[in-house]
Amino acid sequence: MEHLEGRQSVLSALHARQRMFQVILVSHGAHMEKLQELLDLAAELNVPVKTVDRRELDAMAHGQSHGGIVALVSAKPRMSAEQLIDLIDTLRTPPLLLLIEGVEDARNLGFTLRSAEALGAHAVLIKKHLWDFDAVEVARPASGAYERMPLVQIDTTEPLIKLQRRGLRLYGCVAGAKRRIYDVDLAGPAILAIGGEKRGLSGAVRSICDRFITIPSAAAATSLSLSHAASVVMAEAMRQRLTQTTAPVPPDPLPLEPQDPSAA
Repeated sequence: MEHLEGRQSVLSALHARQRMFQVILVSHGAHMEKLQELLDLAAELNVPVKTVDRRELDAMAHGQSHGGIVALVSAKPRMSAEQLIDLIDTLRTPPLLLLIEGVEDARNLGFTLRSAEALGAHAVLIKKHLWDFDAVEVARPASGAYERMPLVQIDTTEPLIKLQRRGLRLYGCVAGAKRRIYDVDLAGPAILAIGGEKRGLSGAVRSICDRFITIPSAAAATSLSLSHAASVVMAEAMRQRLTQTTAPVPPDPLPLEPQDPSAA
């Protein structure tokens, strides 16, 4: 079992209905009027609610910022690659997927999920062999997006290749690429690949990218963090999608020009 802390995280998990709830713990003296929506939904879903001493919650939680509520829940299920393809087949708009690789900090992941939801991503793919993130540290900065955003954990590039065969183009965001994010068509079916600050995108992912793109920056600036880079690229994709009918960006033709992946 995992635990979730705070009204927003617990309420979002109840609405998402993907986790099994063992119990919701509410501290004595909590502002019940602020929790009424949560308590009503818990009653509707037959989730038990127990009132406990605040010190008990303090002992369980990460600090004292839990707001008087902690839930004991099952782990959030992750979407399989096959389920992702089923999801894509139901979309009425061009799929926009975010692939992140090399993310190690749980809070960084949480902020990235929050941005992905706000900027119209349909799912987030995480290339990682071991899921070792603390659920609380992801959920709090995600502000509910952790519960709602489909997450797909992949270990190899095979799911990416299958998505490419279905018409999605894989854009690898790397430093030194010839094309800026503003110069390519991100309004069509796309996977935006962002690497972590330490190693960037792996050679395996780079080897199958349809195009490399870069975020232009001032000369003295260093690289952006993963969460900020993802936000910038997704924001450009959203801008293009919102203005596509009036000012579309010309499609970026294949085949690729030779690229040097070591330029990152």
